[in-house]
Amino acid sequence: MSFNEQFDQHGAWRREFALRLKLLSEWLKDHDLINAAVEERLLRLETQVRSDKVMVAFVAEFSRGKSELINAIFFAGYGRRIMPASAGRTTMCPTELGYDAEVPPCLRLLPIETRLKPQALMEWRAVPEKWTRVDLDVNDPVQLAQALEKVAEVRHVSRDEARALGFWHDDAPEDNPRIDAQGMVEVPKWRHALINIAHPLLKQGLVILDTPGLNAIGAEPELTVSLIPQAHAVVFILAADTGVTKSDLAIWREHLVTDGDDNDARLVVLNKIDTLWDALSTPAQIQAQIDRQRATSADILGLPVAQVIPVSAQKGLVAKVTANDKLLQASCLPGLERALAQGVMGQRQKILRSAVTGGITELRAEAGRVIHIRRRDLAEQMMELRGLRGKNTSVIKHMRSRIEQEQVEFNTSGAKIQAVRSIHLKLLREVFTLLGTPTLKSELAQLTEVLKQPGIKLGVKKAYGQTFARLHESLKNAQRTSAEIQNMLAGSFKQLNAEFGFSLQAPKEPEMSRFLVDLEQIERSHLQYLGVANILKLAQPEFSERLVRALATRLRVVYETALGEVELWNKSAASQLDAQLKERRKNFGRRIEAIERIQQAATGLDERIDEIERHEREINELDGKLDELTAQLTTAPVSRQDPVPDTEAAPLIQAA
Repeated sequence: MSFNEQFDQHGAWRREFALRLKLLSEWLKDHDLINAAVEERLLRLETQVRSDKVMVAFVAEFSRGKSELINAIFFAGYGRRIMPASAGRTTMCPTELGYDAEVPPCLRLLPIETRLKPQALMEWRAVPEKWTRVDLDVNDPVQLAQALEKVAEVRHVSRDEARALGFWHDDAPEDNPRIDAQGMVEVPKWRHALINIAHPLLKQGLVILDTPGLNAIGAEPELTVSLIPQAHAVVFILAADTGVTKSDLAIWREHLVTDGDDNDARLVVLNKIDTLWDALSTPAQIQAQIDRQRATSADILGLPVAQVIPVSAQKGLVAKVTANDKLLQASCLPGLERALAQGVMGQRQKILRSAVTGGITELRAEAGRVIHIRRRDLAEQMMELRGLRGKNTSVIKHMRSRIEQEQVEFNTSGAKIQAVRSIHLKLLREVFTLLGTPTLKSELAQLTEVLKQPGIKLGVKKAYGQTFARLHESLKNAQRTSAEIQNMLAGSFKQLNAEFGFSLQAPKEPEMSRFLVDLEQIERSHLQYLGVANILKLAQPEFSERLVRALATRLRVVYETALGEVELWNKSAASQLDAQLKERRKNFGRRIEAIERIQQAATGLDERIDEIERHEREINELDGKLDELTAQLTTAPVSRQDPVPDTEAAPLIQAA
């Protein structure tokens, strides 16, 4: 199954899930089984599934055929090239392709001059008027392709301006761009490009990140410390005729591989194998040459050979456009698509379905508790009513007095319940403080001060280490306080259950450990960036400020997500208590109403017993339906996983 087919299937599953979730929500509302926590879980699950994005980052040095590979995999259906992919430098700025239904089809371009300002790239996204916008006609491939050529636009600036923009380094003259006859330096015209088009895959949540070469990656810290590390897969492209060059290795070591990272999400493409197709060599000789280059590249990069995939993007694109199946097989493009499908989509589906299953299980438990309370209340009423059979009026009157007394005692017990809420909220405020934005800003203040110092910053690595040590400690404090709250809730709920016959259960504690893992990943990506290769860049105050802003943006996402988990946890506990208080008050009303009916008519007792028996049957049916609806949401669709063939053994069909 190709990447496109696998992604289609993933999209179909998401749409079906969203529909079933909507039906469940309506059913829960119809049967009064929804409280604030259940409603919040439903909303979060729907948002998570609807907005789930899969980012694939394509990274390469210039002229490795990266844009052509994107064309071949994703845009061959247009019958021509969409991303600019001519000889020489094409994609001059990082380019994201995605889809937002609220934005018309367009290309948005951020001027390169914004690098002279301290704002992080994420902050510029919130200022649309600063971007140059070009409308796109998705039904006109020619207009679309011409408009996208703007990502290749350049400017000619003085050396001083190139230095300020991060494209000229006096200490590394071999990496600097060429100076023209007028003494000017060529730099990209744009800092970042966002392409919004309703391509079928992009509509289903795929995001493609197309990055330029080493100089451009190094000059934009957010690419290295945020966008590329957060990609679900990275496709690193080499040229088959050159293998791993010095600049390829620099990109790999400095920007793509970090100790402790999951390198299974890294695919290396040995592109342009058609340059090795030689009419004077036999197919076996050509295949042996490709195999040698593949094995050598894998060895240099420290990867299994299976993760280095030989491809001809150009021949693959031509084959798809001309429907030449023989040439398509020779290009080895289907093998790469299958590797992407199994690796990226397989892993993404597994993660999303695991989150969905966990959310639905918790939702089922929340709604199930309400059903349990109703069933227990009916059982209590049935016992009371059966006990009244054959009793005289005074006994029935006494029963009513006892119920009313219970109601009064229950209503005066609010102080105890309020005390539980009060202690709970006090501890929660501590967690909110630990995870709040002011705390995060305070923890980053020292690092910001160090990075603002002029000149070479020899102590920056130590400052980073100390900052992350404090961040780890604050998250661990939040974890410890959460555990304390969990123990308090469990004890308080147990006491309330015993005293008032509730069936409260402390909700699942937020998993702070996964946010600690996120923190470690961010720390690794930043510490790697502080190596010798970037020490001179860090000497530039504006570059250092952009780096710390990029760090703050990414950390804020982690802290806000953790805070959201804590808020949902709090809501689950409070909603349970509110729901059971509400059901208990309703129960008192139903019991008194039943006694009144019995007092008014001799047949009232039997009628009420029949009514309760009917309600019990309805409750059982309700429970069964809830099981059915939630089971549908956790059942994965049957999907056929085609094995990825061993490309080492794949026969090479020599193309004409």
